[in-house]
Amino acid sequence: MDEIVISGIQQIGIGVSNVNDAFKWYRYFMGADIPAFDDAGEAGLMTRYTGGKPQERRAILAINLQGGSAFEIWQYTGREPQGPPFKIKAGDLGIYSAKIKARNLEKAYEFFRSHNIDLPGGIEQDPAGNRYFFLRDPFGNLFQVVENDDWFIHYRHHTGGACGCIIGVSDIDSSLGLYRDILGYDSVEYDKKGTFSDLACLPGGEEEMRRILLTHSVPRKGSFSKLIGPTGIELIQLLNRQPQKIFKDRYWGDLGFIHLCFDIHGMERLRSKCAAAGYPFTVDSSTSFDMGDAAGHFSYIEDSDGTLIEFVETHRLPVIRKLGLYLDLRKRNPEKPLPDWMLRTLSFSRVKDHALNS
Repeated sequence: MDEIVISGIQQIGIGVSNVNDAFKWYRYFMGADIPAFDDAGEAGLMTRYTGGKPQERRAILAINLQGGSAFEIWQYTGREPQGPPFKIKAGDLGIYSAKIKARNLEKAYEFFRSHNIDLPGGIEQDPAGNRYFFLRDPFGNLFQVVENDDWFIHYRHHTGGACGCIIGVSDIDSSLGLYRDILGYDSVEYDKKGTFSDLACLPGGEEEMRRILLTHSVPRKGSFSKLIGPTGIELIQLLNRQPQKIFKDRYWGDLGFIHLCFDIHGMERLRSKCAAAGYPFTVDSSTSFDMGDAAGHFSYIEDSDGTLIEFVETHRLPVIRKLGLYLDLRKRNPEKPLPDWMLRTLSFSRVKDHALNS
């Protein structure tokens, strides 16, 4: 089978200064406590975005088995990662905020408030009436915690994994060629212009802008589609201010949200489709690469403003790492979700802290 299958957002990359501290915080407070891989080495294929030479790094792919996308927690080990030289504002170009899901918004809000987590505002509603609140992690990254009823399993954490993101773009209509036509976000929950009271708590949130929330009308297929679940992408375009590029003059892997990664099948077909639409692959591993216990084929494109979108076609995944059991996804129907019991075996790799989220 050679069709393109997009299972959803596999992970959102987060550049940090200390991967151990970050992984502890994300598993402790957000339930991302399963390291699908923990890999140290040289990012040899990313030199286009790392100053023209390979850089040493360590990365942990942290999964919340309640459902949603993972976090790829990424740290340079051979250089000091850099933050932006300016305060990031709503509508600046790039990944502004990750969306994560919560089963009970009030309980989640109270949990984070009781642990003195930075909550810029209260519980708000977007233009479609979806309820959410913002939080900022200790590393300066903004998360939109959205009310959600799609869960793979129920566990002790108040939040699940990621379920989308907010991206600043210079021209929404131009950006739809990628986010709608290639990535499949074909359903518009709202498309509004003006000023928005629900963003007023954020730097730049009071400015005039256009906001469009995109979801997908057709349920995703593929090996990890049941675990990932539905996702959405909100695009923000400023109307009266020239936005700044969040990663201008910085490397991929520096501090902040570094990329948005999709789990896919059919890399060669996708390469042709992206090129025809004006989004050629800028990085391509060509064949299988190893990331510790996992392996696959990855590539990158840029959206119209240079935001990095990654595609990963997973070849091998540890099922029960302690027993040396791995799943070869190349031997499966790419449209068929993995059985629940197989995904649940990922829990054998859980890093357990005390029941803080009980």
